[in-house]
Amino acid sequence: MKRRRAREYALQYLYRIEFVSSNQNLLNESLETFWQEQKEDKLEVSSFAEKIIKGTIEHLEKIDKLIETTTFNWRPDRITTIDRTILRLSIYELLEHKDTPPAVIIDEALEIAKKFSTAESYSFINGILDKISKEKIRISN
Repeated sequence: MKRRRAREYALQYLYRIEFVSSNQNLLNESLETFWQEQKEDKLEVSSFAEKIIKGTIEHLEKIDKLIETTTFNWRPDRITTIDRTILRLSIYELLEHKDTPPAVIIDEALEIAKKFSTAESYSFINGILDKISKEKIRISN
């Protein structure tokens, strides 16, 4: 449950910053403010969430290109913000966190989608993540 909680925090933070500037200083300040607002006292949760947040932001352009090619030219900006954010953080984790089995990452994404999005989002997100997982695509640095 700690990792799910961390993923939910990552989703909330990444969703928030969709609506603000991408200035790095603002990002760092807003991350600090975010944690103060959450009053999360478990270092393990916040540490894992921050890995996902920072990794997703760092690889955002590549992740969005992957979404576009996987969805047959369905641009990420046409996907609802919440679904796009779930996809982004899950794709980052699929591609970069080799210590977590893909089935676990996908299941977590689907549970989070059930909680934060619509019933239709579940199958859409599942299809995209399943395809990416099977293709074992890696983000190149």
